[in-house]
Amino acid sequence: MRKTICVLGVAGVVLATAAASFAQQPPTVRVRGTIEAVDGAVLSIKARDGSDLKFKMTDNLNVVAVVKALLDDIKPGSFVGSTAMPEEDGHWKAVEVHIFPEAMRGTGEGDRPYDFKPKSTMTNGTVGDGFAKVEGSVMTLKYKEGEKKIDITPATVIVTYAPGNKDELQPGAKIYIPAATKQDDGTLTSPRINVGRDIAPPM
Repeated sequence: MRKTICVLGVAGVVLATAAASFAQQPPTVRVRGTIEAVDGAVLSIKARDGSDLKFKMTDNLNVVAVVKALLDDIKPGSFVGSTAMPEEDGHWKAVEVHIFPEAMRGTGEGDRPYDFKPKSTMTNGTVGDGFAKVEGSVMTLKYKEGEKKIDITPATVIVTYAPGNKDELQPGAKIYIPAATKQDDGTLTSPRINVGRDIAPPM
């Protein structure tokens, strides 16, 4: 009995420690904006909402370039993400589609509310069979919990990812940070930053 109580006690401590650690994880925010200045490792960013932000680059910052892609680049079996808006007829219209490299397959898989605009969603999944690569076609994204049909329109922006570098983080560059964490000094940091290469990150 004493051994059982001891084991249960240890398990309780482990669970409590894990819960406390999880609770202490700082919340992350998404940042969309334009770099206005670079001062050493600190980027001054004008956010989409007009606020001024400071982002501190780490030595191992992963810079990912967002580059233009074509509708023809989306193939059945591709793993993609799509920001979509609801239509009055119950359909979902793709604002953008970003094609993940194979090494990023599975990233953020699923369907969830998104903060691009009110009522927008983000869906990451595998393109189903029968996708006709023509404007006005319907793309079915399949993920673990189900699937979602999204309309591709002439206005849908299509991009993919490519390796980037810190040299691209210059004044005027359009950036998107999917998960930035606020530090005690008020600056933001993140292991990854997306930078538009001849295009603003549309997600």
